[in-house]
Amino acid sequence: IPDTMMRKYPILLLAALLSAACGGTAARTGRTAAKDTASTASATTAEPVEYTYRVKAVHPHSTTAYTQGLQYADGYLWEGTGQYGESVVRRVEIETGEGEVLFSLPRSEFGEGITLLDGRLYQLTWQSNTAHVYDLATRRKIRDHRYAGEGWGLTTDGEKLYMSDGTASIRTIDPETFRRERTTTVTYKGEPVQFLNELEWIEGKIWANVYTSDRIAIIDPWTGVVEGVVDLSGLLPEEEVTPSTDVLNGIAYDPATKRIFVTGKNWSKLFEIEIIRK
Repeated sequence: IPDTMMRKYPILLLAALLSAACGGTAARTGRTAAKDTASTASATTAEPVEYTYRVKAVHPHSTTAYTQGLQYADGYLWEGTGQYGESVVRRVEIETGEGEVLFSLPRSEFGEGITLLDGRLYQLTWQSNTAHVYDLATRRKIRDHRYAGEGWGLTTDGEKLYMSDGTASIRTIDPETFRRERTTTVTYKGEPVQFLNELEWIEGKIWANVYTSDRIAIIDPWTGVVEGVVDLSGLLPEEEVTPSTDVLNGIAYDPATKRIFVTGKNWSKLFEIEIIRK
């Protein structure tokens, strides 16, 4: 999302994310239905776990990379970047921060989230209503898919795709057809959480950057309930902030070692973090 959006939408969304409002569920008939309803209402309004962080390692990150999507695979970080005329997908060496550009978008398209699944790389675009699909073996684009609305973040559980569009919704997508199978509203204590951005699948949960904030929402992918909030305030040192430095955005996970990587748009650093319950 371009920096003009930052000016258009000031940091109001944390009021929704951290508010304590409660939401109800519709009544259903029958003893089992009533029990399920009570359970759902309890989960919806449950107190999310609050986390802070510890930095385990720091790696270089290109300050020209306007990070829109991030994923770890095959020993590399895969990064999708934005901005018109600059949107690319690159494969990055973690230790050096050096990246190889694999795919470039036309100047008319603004790149957004990416994810890898079954030897293919999927890339969203912001307002072009198009998802590009690339074959990693040949490094060629094999098809495009059209979708309604904006594209923001993208992740996978190994079977389906999960897509954000800047609202409180996460769509479950069939990777072959890109047809929407389900839409889940993400809520914090019953209130919708707007501006869900970059997504990552971690241990059965969806982690989502919340645009314009320093917080990550940990979401139950089936119910949409925010079960945890990671506060990454102060992660990038003040001395590393420049006029081109933009917001926190980008989450990647190495399931083999359980490493969690985070960065931001035009940030100078990639951080490996451990989350700690407050």
